[in-house]
Amino acid sequence: MSTISTDAMDILFNDARTYNGWQDKPVSEDTLKKLYDLMKMGPTSANCCPARIVFLTSDEAKEKLNPALMEGNVDKTMKAPVVALIAHDMEFHEHLPFLFPHTDAKSWFAGEKNEKNRKETAFRNGTLQGGYFIMAARAVGLDCGPMSGFNADKVNDLFFEGTTHKINFLCNLGYGDKDSLFPRSPRFEFDKVCEII
Repeated sequence: MSTISTDAMDILFNDARTYNGWQDKPVSEDTLKKLYDLMKMGPTSANCCPARIVFLTSDEAKEKLNPALMEGNVDKTMKAPVVALIAHDMEFHEHLPFLFPHTDAKSWFAGEKNEKNRKETAFRNGTLQGGYFIMAARAVGLDCGPMSGFNADKVNDLFFEGTTHKINFLCNLGYGDKDSLFPRSPRFEFDKVCEII
């Protein structure tokens, strides 16, 4: 398999930044659908695909989120063209007969005896899909502002009441204002955090 171009690596990683400010430029529904269609191709265990996403695009929807945000995250979130709620379905296993049809994978997660495994799998793979989400957003030309800094219980009450979905993190989306960037923070060198054995 050939590698992607250096330009593509820069878009996805080297030059990509977490944005706090946004250009006054809308994000099309078509772009959000392209983002999802890339993201969904990333691997998850037993193809469980637990991520569930709500795209907030209207002022009304973002104002609904406002009470759940930490003060420092309000302004940049209200001004973002799109706010994505990245959640995961705690009952993802109900869909495994469709997603993983060649064996009875649903039984691996069903029932009280499998509750711990089910919760861990939903969170781990939902988080993994959240990473794919950021990469896919960058690949379709969007900038990202992923963040914690919110009251998860409030978000769940406001947007996921009556469902089996639980919020993981938020990700502002749009076309970033470079003036809003902070200097890039340090990263560890390979030998500090990796070993080959």
